[in-house]
Amino acid sequence: MARRWTVVLLLVGTVIDAVTTAASPLLLKKIVDDGILPGHTSVVISLCLVVAGLSLVEAGSVYLVAWCSGRIGEGVVYDLRTNVFAHVQAQSLSFFTRTQTGALISRLNTDVVGARQAVTSLLSDSLSTVLSLVLVLGSMFYLSWQITLTALVVIPLFFLPARLIARRLQRLSRRRMELDAELSALMSERFNVAGATLAKLYGRAEQESGLFASKAARVRDVAIALILQSRILGVLTIVLTALTSALVYGVGGVLTIDGSLELGTLVAMVALLLRLYGPINQLSGLQANAMVALVSFDRVFEILDLKPHIGQAPDARAVERSDAAPRITFEKVSFRYPGTNEDSLASLGHPAPPNTGSTEESWTLRDLSFDVPAGKLTALVGPSGAGKTTITQLVPRLYDATEGTVRVAGDDVRDLTLQSLRDTIGVVTQDAHLFHDTLRANLEYARPGASQQELVDACRAALIWDTVQALPDGLDTVVGDRGHRLSGGEKQRIALARLLLKAPPVVILDEATAHLDSDSEAAIQRALRTALAGRTSLVIAHRLSTVREADQILVVAAGRVAERGTHEELLAAGGLYADLYRTQFAQYEPLEEAVVVAEPH
Repeated sequence: MARRWTVVLLLVGTVIDAVTTAASPLLLKKIVDDGILPGHTSVVISLCLVVAGLSLVEAGSVYLVAWCSGRIGEGVVYDLRTNVFAHVQAQSLSFFTRTQTGALISRLNTDVVGARQAVTSLLSDSLSTVLSLVLVLGSMFYLSWQITLTALVVIPLFFLPARLIARRLQRLSRRRMELDAELSALMSERFNVAGATLAKLYGRAEQESGLFASKAARVRDVAIALILQSRILGVLTIVLTALTSALVYGVGGVLTIDGSLELGTLVAMVALLLRLYGPINQLSGLQANAMVALVSFDRVFEILDLKPHIGQAPDARAVERSDAAPRITFEKVSFRYPGTNEDSLASLGHPAPPNTGSTEESWTLRDLSFDVPAGKLTALVGPSGAGKTTITQLVPRLYDATEGTVRVAGDDVRDLTLQSLRDTIGVVTQDAHLFHDTLRANLEYARPGASQQELVDACRAALIWDTVQALPDGLDTVVGDRGHRLSGGEKQRIALARLLLKAPPVVILDEATAHLDSDSEAAIQRALRTALAGRTSLVIAHRLSTVREADQILVVAAGRVAERGTHEELLAAGGLYADLYRTQFAQYEPLEEAVVVAEPH
């Protein structure tokens, strides 16, 4: 409603501006013909005061139009940015694995601001230009149709170069936005801690500077071409305006000397002519500006038109909460990762390779069926690349099963609301992510508004409180980009504290103790005894201590469950698990055999 009234004020201000633009030259005619030439001082003074008043009104209307345009424009920027951000957040995980972060940020910054110009500048300028043009031409025809027709003969010459240049400007503008996105992507990758570290370790600083310079040079060259094309239009307009003014002065002067045109009329016509070519200049450049602005709109809506691969059903229901933890079931689940063209844009990343068709090898998971019993610990083991992490990602719907069904508490996860599903599940990944914020903010991400005591208790349970207390600002210490001010083990324990703070009924651990030394791991395993007790737990690990007390062990190989059972049963079977035990687990047994992961159920 507020924006509607802002648009109304914009229209009112535009109309007032157009009327005063046409009215002032008509008053100049009266001043000359009825005041100066007859020698009526009072008429001159009174009409000059009216002109001054109109100037103040015009100035006020210009300010009103600028204020309304600013509010509408920034409102459009706000709406587009928030809509694009929310839409991007709804995309599946594969969208982010294929998208360059810098290119995506460029869409939310540079392109959205360009779209604002289409809504504000073009809206107000086009309306103001058309109104002013109509009123000024009407006034000119009223004063002298001969001079008006003389002026109109040249008008088509203003629009011909604009049509030619507009297409070039559109092409150059799109190219500049693409190059800006590439430059932003380069900076985004090189300016984070991991990228900067890699460049230093491999001694690539000079090469990186050269790469940046070459990309920046391409942006510079396109920007220069854009400026030159824009200036060409401006120069042609100046030349045509000067030639037309000379023509009107000549025709009007001859008519005035012959006595067929009053001097005041000539003065008014000259003033109106100056006000005529302003709107014509704007109108001729309007097409070029519109073409450029539409490029921004096209790039923004290219993202908004990308349908999220993970959607929520209209009749989705919340996960039923109860005191008992839910059971997780996989029913004949097969999965392959979405193709590049399904959930990403070539303009946001690298072009997609040719589609060679689906093959058996393209399936990451194939025909999986198993239960994760409620309140029990199920461990996933197997060689790297077997599909263990993919299994854990299907439960919270980071991806959807290509075939088959994943169930939580007996319900197909696709029939549940995303918010309730993800409130039910807590995940700690191998590479724990921390935002560039305080420890407090990173912990409260799991439970906004958590009390100080709850934060402290979670940190104590994760055995990180002593470390937090030793930091200069305690919980208010900023952890740096991706938590790089902390060690790998410290980040992992902060992530575990975040999980404990959330206290979900389902827990997924993806090699959550991978970055810990043996002593720290043993301590964390004791902390996890409380965290996992009574919760449905799905754990990926390469450490014996994580799996030997599991209620169920699933051995995953080539996307299938090859074996299942307890630690003792699988060892006795002498299959793949026994081989993994001998090559991967046994070396840790002397150190870890006394460590208990979860109480027996």
